[in-house]
Amino acid sequence: MTRRHVVLVGLSGSGKTVVGQRLAADLGAPLVDVDGLIVRQAQMPISRLIGERGEVAFRELERQAVRQALAEAPAIIVPGAGWAAQPGVIEVARTTALLVYLKAMAITLAKRLGADESRPLLSGGDLVDRLREQLGAREPFYSRADHTVVTDSKTVEAVAADVAALARREAGW
Repeated sequence: MTRRHVVLVGLSGSGKTVVGQRLAADLGAPLVDVDGLIVRQAQMPISRLIGERGEVAFRELERQAVRQALAEAPAIIVPGAGWAAQPGVIEVARTTALLVYLKAMAITLAKRLGADESRPLLSGGDLVDRLREQLGAREPFYSRADHTVVTDSKTVEAVAADVAALARREAGW
């Protein structure tokens, strides 16, 4: 079986970054943190980038970064929470990647995020309500992933182990 990328999708707080780091270490795979790439390329934090250039410009940079990552050697790819909700991106990624949705309830996500003020698209109003709104809007896209791993009551290690098993069985790792 030819090795394929593993792309983790889900809302902020679902564990994409920490699970991605653990998964990459467990599989001996490179990790592509898409937000990190964008921060380095734009030379500014995501919150400032969105504030200055808008969400549409940020999403275009995100699409380009994921497209570039998918064109390179197989890796664990962690895009931002809104990437999967852009038309057509999941279908394009599926041609070279295994997509895994890390799913959690809004209340769990809010507890994990705490008072993190670095997420501009979650600012303003009640965090649980904002997360519920995003979940409602993005769930139809996230659910198109090849697999869903519920993360609410699992440790990072357990979620990474579940995803690693899928990667070994279906993505050649």
